[in-house]
Amino acid sequence: MKIDVDSQAAQHFIQEMDLKPGSYVRFFTKYGGHSTIQTSYSLGISFDEPSRAAAKTEVAGITFYVEQTDLWYFDGHDLKVRFNEKSQEIEYEYPASE
Repeated sequence: MKIDVDSQAAQHFIQEMDLKPGSYVRFFTKYGGHSTIQTSYSLGISFDEPSRAAAKTEVAGITFYVEQTDLWYFDGHDLKVRFNEKSQEIEYEYPASE
């Protein structure tokens, strides 16, 4: 599994969450909501340090990651995090892993 966070999305997280270089953003599975890959589940975010990261990437000094315990949610997909200019919101895409 790979995580790809575009620079605009990273800047949005930095500004909205008042993140500093060296901060962590965890994408975790939560019950409720919807996604294109899991029924009744969606992604949440927290700002914990990783304990067993399954995938991670660093953008603008911020580490974005997914823990091993949440890997099931992605079911053979990668995670792309994009900032939508029109809606001014973060969007998640789940392309199939290579």
